[in-house]
Amino acid sequence: MNARKTKKERVLEGLGVSPGIAIGPPHVTEYGAPTVPEYAIDESQVEPEQVRFKAAVTRSARQIRRLKSRAQAVHGAAGEELGYLLDAYQHMLTGSRLTDGVESRIESKRVNAEAAVQAEISKIARGFANLPDSYMAARADDIREAGARLIRNLTKEPFRAFSMIPAGSVVFTDELSPADTALMDPQRVAGFATASGGAEGHTAIVARSLRIPAVVGVPGLLGDMESVDLVIVDGGAGRVVLNPSAKTRADYERRRTVYLRERQKFAGLRKTPAVTRDDTHIDLSANVELPLEVKFALENGAQGIGLLRTEFMFMNRQTAPNETEQYEILRDMVKGMGGKPVTIRTLDVGGDKRAHSLSELLIGSENPALGLRAIRLSLKYRKLLETQLAAFLRAGAHGPTRILLPMISNVDEVRQVRECLKSVARRLKRRKVRIADPLPPLGVMIEVPGAALAADALATVSDFFAIGTNDLTMYTLAIDRSDEQVAHLFNPLHPALLRLIQFTTQAALRARIPVSVCGEMAGDPRYAALLLGLGVRDLSMASPSLPHVKQRVRNIDLTAATMRAQIIMEQINSDRIAALLDEFNALA
Repeated sequence: MNARKTKKERVLEGLGVSPGIAIGPPHVTEYGAPTVPEYAIDESQVEPEQVRFKAAVTRSARQIRRLKSRAQAVHGAAGEELGYLLDAYQHMLTGSRLTDGVESRIESKRVNAEAAVQAEISKIARGFANLPDSYMAARADDIREAGARLIRNLTKEPFRAFSMIPAGSVVFTDELSPADTALMDPQRVAGFATASGGAEGHTAIVARSLRIPAVVGVPGLLGDMESVDLVIVDGGAGRVVLNPSAKTRADYERRRTVYLRERQKFAGLRKTPAVTRDDTHIDLSANVELPLEVKFALENGAQGIGLLRTEFMFMNRQTAPNETEQYEILRDMVKGMGGKPVTIRTLDVGGDKRAHSLSELLIGSENPALGLRAIRLSLKYRKLLETQLAAFLRAGAHGPTRILLPMISNVDEVRQVRECLKSVARRLKRRKVRIADPLPPLGVMIEVPGAALAADALATVSDFFAIGTNDLTMYTLAIDRSDEQVAHLFNPLHPALLRLIQFTTQAALRARIPVSVCGEMAGDPRYAALLLGLGVRDLSMASPSLPHVKQRVRNIDLTAATMRAQIIMEQINSDRIAALLDEFNALA
């Protein structure tokens, strides 16, 4: 009786962020807990393993000391709190219960140092988490952070998220970072679901790029998972089914077959031009997160890469990549596009995008989305920018490229980067290094309201614009796009956002510079007619969205879309705007 009850089917609702259906056994994991190698050692290896662990402790302590020296520049309560936190981390690395426990465990359990650290972290963190005092219970996170740093210094290898789980597993976790998501192998991870997160967060964007079915923001996701042996994740409907009945499983298997068949049908549009009914050509490009996506972009008919995010080169490693490493990766991606243009964006870390290799530069901020991130970080640490620009210029010798700057808010930032670009080019030429000739166009992301409102001025120093609707919506509406509690307020049809897009587009057209939309709004067929009606002729999106948007573009009469956009821009109510747009889409 009890066995039948525990196996009862349960359906949970969340936010569907990446379409597709995954069916498989659940792999439940704690967010932030690194996957580490675990193996037995013999008696003769105990002392060398303890020495290796002590070396990792020394490295970690040195890193914390460097962080503390940087933290002194942070003023006020935030700096004081950061100092206390780093002091606590340092204490954990010097004769603490953690370090003593690891050394003892290596000897008594005869296991490698990484496994000993992981086990000791879990043991201590559980003890803190169970304390009635909420402040002390929260220190469990500090223990995990200190332990994670030790493990990173022990492995000295790039972290491979979920590389050890059985193929076909569905990952269940409280939260997933974009870095961990980017390292998922679609051949191994069938799909994932998280208890927190929003539809427009960067984790969701990476999932769509990798074509991994995903649902985020699922209340009660991790409750009573002991009795669950099979799950279904419906990334289109935002539904998670635990212990599906035979009937439910059969139904979803049919749905998955239909979905895959439809995706194959859309693949037939790969060589079909994106031309409106009144013969206006629209450029459809791909947003790319990882090198493996170059193949997906071409398979889906991308006319180029409209946004190549370079953050992947800095994630899941201990040190930032040097010029040669970055150049070789970018060179292969540019060459892989076979002469199609590639727009490479400078580093955009901060907010929900973290990079271990830059942790010493990314000092904690009370509001990371508004802090030292993106172009601000690159301009503060000029060597970081110079290294990237050098790699970009060298990669540009192998095919047409453009350089895109994230989170620009004023003209001076663009001028500083342009001067830096010229300086780097002169240095490379003196070294007789082959680079792009002429220098690649330099463009700016319009993703903060200040940039949109200053678009006329920015157009005088920019070669092109790329409107990033994800961040532009977030900053305009003051909404954390990765927070499931306010995700429902994230509205691309808000009149304020549409006015900023219109203002930016008109400024670009007046200045006769190209303008594209490269946020997630570009990849939704629902918005295609509106964006084209506002004057946009270049859309860049996750590769899987390309065929769907292309089909929509081919059914649009541009003259009618322009007239409808004019009517929409006269509205003050989002619901009315949505009704007018959906009515137009239904007629086309």
